[in-house]
Amino acid sequence: MGCDGGTIPRRDELVRVKKKPEQKDKDAELAALWRCCAISQETLQEPIVVCHLGKLYSKMQLIEALLDRRTLPDEFKHIRSLKDVKDLNLTKNSEYKAQADKKEGSVDHRVAPYMCPVLGLEMSGKSRFVAVWNCGCVFSERAYKEIDAKICHKCTKPFTDDDIVIINGTTEEDLKLMTTRMEIRQAKVKKNKEKKIKTEPTETATKRPASKLEDNAKKAKLQQENGSLSKIGNVISSGKVTKAEELKKMKADYSIAKDDKASDVYKSLFTSHTSEKKQDRAHWVTYNPFYN
Repeated sequence: MGCDGGTIPRRDELVRVKKKPEQKDKDAELAALWRCCAISQETLQEPIVVCHLGKLYSKMQLIEALLDRRTLPDEFKHIRSLKDVKDLNLTKNSEYKAQADKKEGSVDHRVAPYMCPVLGLEMSGKSRFVAVWNCGCVFSERAYKEIDAKICHKCTKPFTDDDIVIINGTTEEDLKLMTTRMEIRQAKVKKNKEKKIKTEPTETATKRPASKLEDNAKKAKLQQENGSLSKIGNVISSGKVTKAEELKKMKADYSIAKDDKASDVYKSLFTSHTSEKKQDRAHWVTYNPFYN
């Protein structure tokens, strides 16, 4: 039956106590943040992107979520299109690749796949990392603070403090800072769009009169060429060289009867010839029977 002196019961066996909530494994939580997509909770696959708030996503899984917005949680509503995310330029960890080549029993899963290109710190969550929004390069926050220069340590492109995104910021201060910087970057994009819209009509307005001037200049050149061609003895017309006299005969108001150089015999061949005696018989060249 027990309690006969042979056993000593503990207090938790006699008194019912509320069970303590299970504590989360911090290492597992960090691994989920830095190795899994924020939307699908699956392992990150390249290309990897980051949003304005510093969360990591697999680009293909993010596109699928954007196509079906009904499945997109409220915490990701700030992502409206791919313009709200940036492709990351990550530095791969050589140690992680070496671990992947080992047998499954000897693999150290604590090794991170990416690292800081400046200090060599692993991107596992134990140290804070930042990304530059302009170029997408990623390095540790320690390197960003120690090397006090507004130039990217990897691609040497200039940036400002508003372009820095803290990756997986856990504190409320980090979240507020990222939201303010997000608003600043979005405001800059809107200003650039407005400037382009304003400059486009002015550019088209300057181009139109130039085209009209060119057309007028071409017309003036053609008129000058036509005038000069009529004065020159030999001119080019329809690909053949002809005389100025022949050009006159091509006009609609030309008549052989009015031509002084043509003889009366040549004029008599045509019905338009007006001589003293009116022509009253059929023409032997044109066979004009004079029906009218």
